[in-house]
Amino acid sequence: MTGLTTHVLDTALGQPASEMKIDLYRLHGEKRDFIKTVYTNDDGRVDGGPIIAGNDLEVGQYELVFHAGEYLRRSGATLTEPAFLEDIPLRFAIADVTAHYHVPLLLSAHAYSTYRGS
Repeated sequence: MTGLTTHVLDTALGQPASEMKIDLYRLHGEKRDFIKTVYTNDDGRVDGGPIIAGNDLEVGQYELVFHAGEYLRRSGATLTEPAFLEDIPLRFAIADVTAHYHVPLLLSAHAYSTYRGS
């Protein structure tokens, strides 16, 4: 598989984070070009294969914005107002458009982590 994929795991609940809104942008210096919005399914993944692939994928900088606050409120997490984590922007680079870039998010109400997965 080539292209960009993601998934979200709620580490506090020990389960996939379903129905989380995620926005994808391509970055050009200070300019952000919106590409699309996707939502996670019951498995915490995005249906339909890669979020972006093929001719739509370019070498460069990208940003995934995970709308964590909305998800955390729905999941019943105890949050302050404003929430400590609301929107989580993850910036990363794609250097090889023929490769698979998997950028998952591990989330709780007060922490998150990411890595380049397989």
